Amino acid sequence: MLRVLPLFAVFAAVLPAADTAFAHCQVPCGIYGDQRVFEELLEHHATITKATLQIGELTGKMSGGPDAQDVNQLTRWVSNKESHAQLVQERMLNYFLAQRIKADKPNYVEQLKTAHAVIVAAMKCKQSGVPGAHDALEAAILDFYRAYEGKEPVFE
Repeated sequence: MLRVLPLFAVFAAVLPAADTAFAHCQVPCGIYGDQRVFEELLEHHATITKATLQIGELTGKMSGGPDAQDVNQLTRWVSNKESHAQLVQERMLNYFLAQRIKADKPNYVEQLKTAHAVIVAAMKCKQSGVPGAHDALEAAILDFYRAYEGKEPVFE
């Protein structure tokens, strides 16, 4: 029993540090670049798109009666879609709104409006299985890019 207690103490000491490390982009370390974050947002969009399409295929396939494997896979796709939409919202809030969009910039209002549109589009992706929702998210990300960068999006 004595050996378990020190191991528990190690985990208890490490877990709070893990929370701090997860949010490390709150520190102005320069590791994250804007272009990388935009690419990450578009990767999340691609995952949401694939999940939405897979959900549509699986639900169409279930019209003759659901099978356990399809129900399990459907659940995974829904969870994955919602998780990536949440990650889009968190990145917009924690990176762009909290750190990068500055009130003293001339295009501040446009950046806020387009950032808000990305957050709302991601919310609609979580709430809906309609394919148009993921298209609106991509459009919102690209509109935000234009407002934020002041140029047309360029991705490799």
